[in-house]
Amino acid sequence: MIPFSVLDLSPIVEGSDAAQSLRNTLDLAQHAERWGFQRYWLAEHHGMAGIASAATAVVMAHVAGGTSRIRVGAGGIMLPNHSPLVIAEQFGTLESLFPGRIDLGLGRAPGSDQATARALRRDLHANPDEFPQDVVELMHYFQPVQEGQRVRAVPGAGLQVPVWILGSSLFGAQLAAQLGLPFAFASHFAPAQMLQAIAVYRSRFRPSAQLDRSHVMLGFNVFAADTDEEARLLSSSMQQAFVNLRSGRPSRLQPPVAGYEERLSPPERAIIEQTLTCSAIGSPDTVRRELQAFVDRTGADELMITSQIFDHQARLRSYEITASLQR
Repeated sequence: MIPFSVLDLSPIVEGSDAAQSLRNTLDLAQHAERWGFQRYWLAEHHGMAGIASAATAVVMAHVAGGTSRIRVGAGGIMLPNHSPLVIAEQFGTLESLFPGRIDLGLGRAPGSDQATARALRRDLHANPDEFPQDVVELMHYFQPVQEGQRVRAVPGAGLQVPVWILGSSLFGAQLAAQLGLPFAFASHFAPAQMLQAIAVYRSRFRPSAQLDRSHVMLGFNVFAADTDEEARLLSSSMQQAFVNLRSGRPSRLQPPVAGYEERLSPPERAIIEQTLTCSAIGSPDTVRRELQAFVDRTGADELMITSQIFDHQARLRSYEITASLQR
């Protein structure tokens, strides 16, 4: 098996709060480090009742400070919400505190609705089409300071912070290839263009100072348990989350519901079938087969595993099973 990493949204479950979610995040990260996962990434979302990782760099510091070896990263920072200099300073600070352990994944989606995006930015003049220029500017701040350079990132300048491009379309694939950066595709919730994006990225990749050959990481949902039946029950919390989100009523992560999919309308069932295509749900043997089939089909260099499970202990167990399949 190829390396596995963890994507955590620090889920806020029904009946709990963000403080407990962040404690669970650190606990999962510490287990993930012991189990041999490659990296632990957190995602930037805003105004979402069920996600506690909005202040992504702050949560990264919480995780990195409580672990010692695992790489800690952003999957990702939504760059249109920020100035490149601010992100360079934040991640320069993280790299200074935890040298050699920080990853910076960049995306161009808002990670929120339009009203929340406006509140974040104060206006919507930030143009997503300027994302490539913003990425280049941000990477420039990590270079050694040049004579006469007036704007510099302190901390940041001269630090080796690996930059990744995140995407769910061909745009991100093309940009990552052009800049010679590793590419992470959001196949765990937007798989439609996955194979085409991989092909575009690999065929157009140009080696860079950061990377000499293409590197594709794919998002993948895993709901692993001791039996197929238990795993299917656990996955119903994620199914509810997607149906609620796509129906315009995002919520905290709900408890699992037996037979949930059978109660859905055809449009709601289509939402789940579309968004959860890249998933493995079942016992260790079932998950092993589905993971291997996915790797064989895509040629992924690395998988970013996400397990949105209501019960924290069941979530730990799912990741423990997944980790065991790497060996």
